Amino acid sequence: MAPYEADDNTNEDLRTGRRKAARYVVPVAVVGVAAATIGLVPAFAGSGDPDLPDITAQQLIEKIAASDVQQLSGTVKITTDLGLPSLGGLESSLGGGMGRGGDDSGSSADPSSKLLELASGTHTLRFASDGEDKQKLSLLDKAAEYSVIHNGDEVWAYDSASNEAYHTKDSSSASAEKGTKDRSEDVPATPKELADEVLKASDDTTSVTVDGTAQVAGRDAYKLLIKPKESGSTVGAISIAVDSKTGLPLKFTLTPASGGAAVIDAGFTKVDFSKPAASTFDFSPPKGAKVTEGDEPQSEDKADKAEKAQPKGGEELGKEFEGLKVIGKGWTSIAQFDTGGEGLSSEGSGGGDAGRFLDSLGDQVSGKFGSGTVFSTRLVNALITDDGKVYAGAVTKDALVKAANAAK
Repeated sequence: MAPYEADDNTNEDLRTGRRKAARYVVPVAVVGVAAATIGLVPAFAGSGDPDLPDITAQQLIEKIAASDVQQLSGTVKITTDLGLPSLGGLESSLGGGMGRGGDDSGSSADPSSKLLELASGTHTLRFASDGEDKQKLSLLDKAAEYSVIHNGDEVWAYDSASNEAYHTKDSSSASAEKGTKDRSEDVPATPKELADEVLKASDDTTSVTVDGTAQVAGRDAYKLLIKPKESGSTVGAISIAVDSKTGLPLKFTLTPASGGAAVIDAGFTKVDFSKPAASTFDFSPPKGAKVTEGDEPQSEDKADKAEKAQPKGGEELGKEFEGLKVIGKGWTSIAQFDTGGEGLSSEGSGGGDAGRFLDSLGDQVSGKFGSGTVFSTRLVNALITDDGKVYAGAVTKDALVKAANAAK
């Protein structure tokens, strides 16, 4: 059925609703999508199975924004395929470095490293929520289980494989006073979290239609289809299955413009909207478990190690990021900044596992800007020029080269 154009007043009303729906931090892997802005093109859903009342895209967006599900539990299957080569365990070392500042005495239960596993492969998660103060997310891996539990002002993470636990305070209370944030919130893992990221802003760069109906986890749902209006983006389409009764997104699928398997496919396989048992959110470290306190002040020795582990020029690099510029808008927007130093050598990115991993993603390019290397995934691409400039976004390699040439 042909879509109908939305008027300006309708778009303005929906912007307010979408801002209400957005609550989560943008993950690096979908930064290009989160930067995309959305303008509505309403269409009616009156076909498909199950048979549901007609609804416009405008009404469905409003339904998502108004959704206020506080109590639920269920199982989520998430598959991520960025087209990366096998990391060979490199993600653990990268995550550990970020989470512990290079200190090898940290915990394997630290969410900042453990949840990086969601960046590739297929994973099964169990999720439960009872209001804003009680949530539990468990990552199931064969015979092992990794869980993050938020109960009141306490946040625990536990890795059964290593029998290690990580403890900190709720970011909205004690840790907020210190300017820190619960690391478990850094990686959106449920369909709603992913949908909120895409629906944060609005303008006319995107087509949004209702694309029939579906059944997800035994629930009747409408399918919201989101597409870029212009070429040049690596994003082909985003489909969000929305529960017809509660407005809760039940499934999120992002397919690339290049075709093939979805880059991100996350959906409930089971869902229950009844109140979870209070015991679901209880946690005490098992006997013999190693417990790491995330809020403990570092000893002088550890602080020295962390400082030495920081790359040279780290402060200068941070200052350069403050001058980040955005070229274009919407789905084809490109982030541009200057590292203030030399780019990667044209002969490669260096030795070791990390160097070989980067080399496997790199593609040498040249133009009016000079020469550089494009690092590619199926979603986000980045051009690093030999003189230290960076262009990145959910856009094609040609779009990055064009932007670099235009900046000269």
